[in-house]
Amino acid sequence: MTSSNSFGSRASLAVDGKSYVIHRLDALTHLPGNTVASLPFSLKILLENLLRNEDGAFVKKGDIEALATWNVKQPVDKEIAFRTSRVLLQDFTGVPCVVDLAAMRDALAKLGGDPTKINPLSPVDLVIDHSVMVDYFANSKAFKNNVNLEYDRNGERYTFLKWGQGAFDNFRVVPPGTGICHQVNLEYLAKTVWTRTEKVKGKTVTYAYPDTLVGTDSHTTMVNGLAVLGWGVGGIEAEAGMLGQPNAFLTPDVVGFELTGKPRLPRTGEGKEFSLRLSPFEEKLNLVLTRFWSKSENNSLGLSAAAQTELNA
Repeated sequence: MTSSNSFGSRASLAVDGKSYVIHRLDALTHLPGNTVASLPFSLKILLENLLRNEDGAFVKKGDIEALATWNVKQPVDKEIAFRTSRVLLQDFTGVPCVVDLAAMRDALAKLGGDPTKINPLSPVDLVIDHSVMVDYFANSKAFKNNVNLEYDRNGERYTFLKWGQGAFDNFRVVPPGTGICHQVNLEYLAKTVWTRTEKVKGKTVTYAYPDTLVGTDSHTTMVNGLAVLGWGVGGIEAEAGMLGQPNAFLTPDVVGFELTGKPRLPRTGEGKEFSLRLSPFEEKLNLVLTRFWSKSENNSLGLSAAAQTELNA
């Protein structure tokens, strides 16, 4: 995780008597035209990701400068290389990924190498939830009977995945009957802040950085509600993340809404009600909007973002 640290962003943070290495965004505030302080939260996470992974190859100094001077009126048409903190898989797309790892171990063994050196470089969680079927219902034994039948039907796959959990480092399997993928991710797997300990020049160094992930479940992005940046991807992108490779994409367009006035929803209303109200605007703009809700002084709901559009409902 060693960075070129071209901007001197590397710093130490002491928490409860323990020292962590972090990369500070304010190290970029000397750049002419920088917008670091006003960047949307999601882009701040991407900017930290670039600082931490600057290597002169996938992430160059110019990539960091371009994002640090992001302007909503002049979108950055530049590709960036994003390295995820972890990978989330479900059993349908996850099994082929584990098969590929097993095949690589087999190939390395045939070449005379040590197969145990083949492991995911990023932490991987595979949640088994896409194989559930409802055969029993409306009785107290329905859940147990359905899970037992699921094991019977998928015994070979589940045995293989259990083997994978014991054979590979950085790989965990959440067994059937535990919960659905995005629920498990929200309630158990997400950390908000991730840490990683490495040996650097003979010294033990612990890094602290934002929790980010790529996931093959269609509801992966729900974890954004916990300030964890999650991207929904296909199996190829997920496997690249497993192997420590960056995912390349254009700098995202981020559009923010400011909601003024008093909410018309009753107190029992939920945030998703506002999200549904904004959906037609998303479709019109052909964008996926990242929403950050905060409470302003006049008790209206507001958004801290670079672009603000007033909605008169």
